Amino acid sequence: MRGQVILSHGLDASPAATKVSALAMLAESLGWRAFKPDYREDDALGHADCVLPRLARLLAVIDAQPQQPLVLVGSSMGAFVSGLASLQRPVAGLFLLATPSEIPGHPQAFDLRSDVPACLIHGWNDDVCPPAGVIAFAGKRRLPLLMLDDDHRLGASMATIEWQFRQLLGAWE
Repeated sequence: MRGQVILSHGLDASPAATKVSALAMLAESLGWRAFKPDYREDDALGHADCVLPRLARLLAVIDAQPQQPLVLVGSSMGAFVSGLASLQRPVAGLFLLATPSEIPGHPQAFDLRSDVPACLIHGWNDDVCPPAGVIAFAGKRRLPLLMLDDDHRLGASMATIEWQFRQLLGAWE
């Protein structure tokens, strides 16, 4: 095993969601162990109220996974909590899709550990998480940000997303 990848699905999705499932299969094909936590019980609490339970669940999963290096992958709300988890636990990398810069009603804005390699991917036509927030965040932090001609689901961009993910995981070869 090369390491561990924990993939966090978006709000009101499931571990079987398209993006996290495809990226989990890709990681496993490259010799990584993939784990997809199920946040549906947390999501039932509502948009802002699910953040802390999701974060607690992700931290518990991280603590139970001794395999290193550890890469966190997240889509939308999964990206938000993955970034916050990196502030509290050592991770080797972050791969974040359709990242919200804030969650209305939640007091903490999006953040991540600045010394961790991160790749942000976002759609120009994202009407759920408007691009301006992630563009400003990436610009302030000087982080790689790939803007795609796609919407929040990034469904038309899976080949590009998989290629980028393969590049990130290749850093540990």
